[in-house]
Amino acid sequence: MVKQTFVQVDEALLIKPLGTINVVDPSPFNWLYILFNTMEEAVRADFDGRVIPSLAASYQWVDETTLEMKLRKDAQFHNSELFSALNVKQNFDELQRWFAPHPPGTWLNFPKETTLEVVDNFTVRFHFPKRDGLALGKMRGNHFANLQFWQQLGFGYAKIGTAEGHW
Repeated sequence: MVKQTFVQVDEALLIKPLGTINVVDPSPFNWLYILFNTMEEAVRADFDGRVIPSLAASYQWVDETTLEMKLRKDAQFHNSELFSALNVKQNFDELQRWFAPHPPGTWLNFPKETTLEVVDNFTVRFHFPKRDGLALGKMRGNHFANLQFWQQLGFGYAKIGTAEGHW
């Protein structure tokens, strides 16, 4: 919701508040517009539907259940915070807490037994409990927010202690 205050100028050229209008975006996709303008994901889909790196510089399967991602070293958030493996770990841990972290559905969830290993500042390994042919596609739905987001907003954690249903 955006609040905008309108003013009027009186004869002495003094500005006085006239009132407040609350603007609400009724679109069922407003969460998506906000998400795509504030967060980024490890991979994207190109125009042909192929999964390509985004914040990941590259990815490879180490074995049948371990996916390693090398992260871009030149990325930073809008508040100048540098992006690193610690952001991936924090976002992974936060999303794994939820029953349904993805508005399109729980099919985007990683199994609860999935773990994330931070190898170094720009390398992470996802360890899945079994083969997951959709893992890279699910990565498209796992967005990375900065530390400030999780400390101040966190989809509702800071205010109400949970984020379920608060996209």
